[in-house]
Amino acid sequence: MIDRNKDILWSPSEQEYQYSNMAKFALQNGFDPRDYDTLHRWSISDHEGFWRALWQFADVIGTPGKVVLERDQNKKMFGSHWFPGAHLNFAENLLRGDDKRLAVVTGNEQGESQQYTMKQLRALVRRVRAGLVRCGVTKGDRVGGVMSNDIEALAALLACASIGAVWVSCSTDIGIQGITDRIGQVEPKVLIATRTYRYNGRDFVCDEKIISLLDMMGSVETLVLTNSDQPLRLSNHQINSLTWAQLCSDDSQPLVFEQLPFSHPLYIMFTSGTTGLPKGIVHSAGGVLLQHLKEHMLHCDVKNADVMFWYTNISWMMYHWLISGLASNAAIFLYDGAPILKTDSGLDYSQLWKFTEQYGITHFGTSPNYIAALQEGEYSPGKKFKLNNLRSILSAGAPVMPEQFDWLYSEVKRDMIFASISGGTEILGCFVLGSPTLPVRRGQITCKALGHAVHILDERWAPIIAEKGELSCTEPFPSAPLTFWGENGDERYYKEYFAECDDIWVHGDLAEQTAYGTLVIYGRTDTTLKPGGVRIGTAEIYRVLDTYSEIEDYIVFGLPIEGDEIIVLCLVLQDDVTADEDFIQQLRQEIRHKASPRHVPRQIHQVSDVPYTLNGKRVEGAVRAIATGKEVKNIGSLQNPECLDEYKNIFNMEALS
Repeated sequence: MIDRNKDILWSPSEQEYQYSNMAKFALQNGFDPRDYDTLHRWSISDHEGFWRALWQFADVIGTPGKVVLERDQNKKMFGSHWFPGAHLNFAENLLRGDDKRLAVVTGNEQGESQQYTMKQLRALVRRVRAGLVRCGVTKGDRVGGVMSNDIEALAALLACASIGAVWVSCSTDIGIQGITDRIGQVEPKVLIATRTYRYNGRDFVCDEKIISLLDMMGSVETLVLTNSDQPLRLSNHQINSLTWAQLCSDDSQPLVFEQLPFSHPLYIMFTSGTTGLPKGIVHSAGGVLLQHLKEHMLHCDVKNADVMFWYTNISWMMYHWLISGLASNAAIFLYDGAPILKTDSGLDYSQLWKFTEQYGITHFGTSPNYIAALQEGEYSPGKKFKLNNLRSILSAGAPVMPEQFDWLYSEVKRDMIFASISGGTEILGCFVLGSPTLPVRRGQITCKALGHAVHILDERWAPIIAEKGELSCTEPFPSAPLTFWGENGDERYYKEYFAECDDIWVHGDLAEQTAYGTLVIYGRTDTTLKPGGVRIGTAEIYRVLDTYSEIEDYIVFGLPIEGDEIIVLCLVLQDDVTADEDFIQQLRQEIRHKASPRHVPRQIHQVSDVPYTLNGKRVEGAVRAIATGKEVKNIGSLQNPECLDEYKNIFNMEALS
């Protein structure tokens, strides 16, 4: 007999079926909390019923209007209008709650932290709002932030939202061209920049970068500096230069929340691809709010007084996802700095876990790379810290390997929900994620998100199970982009997600749905390997490589050759490792055994570094392009573009045995 429970690492107790937000929501709408499939079918078939019920359950501040979804006569997905008569303010929904409740905690590498009540946060946002209004910021204006992950960035974002201005941000470590390619596109009226910051024990001064950005952005009328006592001298610019204290100097103005249409622009987010200028994705205030309330309250079971954390910077969508936790009456923890610190005695893995224990973090967000680093360092947070309040760990950014599931339940905490989640900047949320009323299965994403008609489609555009196909969505959803910023925005938006199969959102992930309704994602389809015409996800090879302590990093890509494709593997080895014939032969055998013969690389090369995007994702497409003599157009999207030079001559290098 087949043991169908052998991969279950955590199961809901009676408490989850009675007291979780998901259970309460199901019961309020006439569904059995144990029957997620029926609840999900309702959520994607009754748009009116589900989204209005969510609005009420989450107690959204605003007026929903009479219509939930407005579609054209052909009922097209593309171009649908959500809550066309609704009005709300995003910031008002995040700045809710009792004055005394904990709203924000900030922390840094030095172990310093600062707590802010909701009263203090509202007061800061009020002063920033008054300052932005004095600078001429009005509804629809863009405000850019090149800032650290701190209280100032959060207050600036919320002040913009209170006015109806559009927020666009980059982290301080992004290069000048990368920032200009993003924020420069949208012509901000005000630029708020961090003058100095600290990362991994080093202090950085940004004066030259800021001046260069102003040279390249002719739209900026006011520059505001944080971490600075003096304005920046701008002899060559007719720009008003202020310190943060000067911006916030007026304490006499009330905090006003403009009531705006549901579809009013809130954020412009940017893709991190390397095939051209980053695409500016315009997101609506109402769509983002409902999406995050659904994911936080229902799927993550966030409740009053919980403390949410995600290791992120202000560029990545997970920052915007995290701060929306305020709307669920949770506190948020903002960390600025390196997650693992280099010290004279070696690597220090403890910093994030010290804060987790100190502030009782309930939801800890991370990435597979961070999990892998802890594994490699043989670090066991659960044995070193009291993690009594920790109820959930979440991971995003790349597929999580089955062995990483094992490690989390062995070395962090047994009684918790681990949720691998996947979606993207494009929807500012998740297509697939976790649920407190469903078991966690090893190596699998728990479920399709409520409100998203997710299917895995084959080459016929028919739904399939237990086979690899395109992760797609067949019904409209509120957090879909409004448009792409710039000329022909709607046309470019349609071409990106709907042109491959008319009026079906094709997300670009190679995925599989199991018989349990769980999902496995194998990687992006634009980096999918196709030896012999069979589609293979890079994650299937990476899973094997992750088990080798001798390998520090790696990247796999496909090389077109004679009408077919061969798999090329590039390895960064640990300093004391020699890739002799026995090692390479063993590696090939492991890949053959644990994946398949088709997964075995034809060529294996040793390199010194692997390229990553600014958001920490391997860039297989850039390596493939440079190795085949093509140009990588958007170098500004990479953390370490200099390493691509090595790949230009990869096939002139002697391959490993």
